[in-house]
Formats: sequence, structure tokens, C-alpha cells
Amino acid sequence: MNLERNRKMKKNKKSLTRKEELIMLSILNLKDDAYLIAIVDHLSEITGKKVSLTSVHLPLSRLESNGLIASEFGEASARRGGRRKKIYEITELGFEVLEEYKKVSDRLWENYPKFSTPKE
Repeated sequence: MNLERNRKMKKNKKSLTRKEELIMLSILNLKDDAYLIAIVDHLSEITGKKVSLTSVHLPLSRLESNGLIASEFGEASARRGGRRKKIYEITELGFEVLEEYKKVSDRLWENYPKFSTPKE
């Protein structure tokens, strides 16, 4: 009985690639400015590497279809030729998945005091 429940829980758990995790964390950092170009720029700055639009756009679509992020269009602007920005935000499920990933990451790093974060 417990085995069946564990299987169902694992099936419902969403998994992330490292890039998807970084994109979601960028969305959290950017808040109301989390649109494609801003996410690309943020990731490029944080990683110190050039990040392409495609390498972010495809994971954004996947994250949205998996219910981990949601989007809505912002206001049109003359600066953008009348086009509207698609603004992303983390869903409740997305927060849960990120929280679980952080817990796992913290557990993996806790044996390396030089890198681990202090316990609260």
C-alpha cells in the first residue's frame, strides 16, 4: 500500500533540469520584470556566460506547460513597436518544486562546510 502511494507521489512530482531551475530562480529575482530578454540578460550576468534567447525560450514553454510558471502580457509600449511583453511568474506548484530542490541541494552540500549555508 505504501509502495503504491510512493509511486503515485513520484509520478506527480515535477522534475527540473538545472537550466529550468536557474530560469525559475531568475523569474523570482526579476519579479515584475521577468520577461524573456530580462531573464536572458539576468542569466548571462549571473553565470558570466552568453545565454541565447532560444536556450531560455524553450524551457520557459516547457515550464509553463508543466504548470510551474504562468505568464500574462504586460502593456504595449511605443518603444517595443506597440508589442506587449510576456511577463512570467512562478505558480504555487513551481514554488513547491523549487523548495524541494533547495532542500535536496542543501542536504547534498551540508557535508561541505566551506560551501553549505548556516542552519537556521
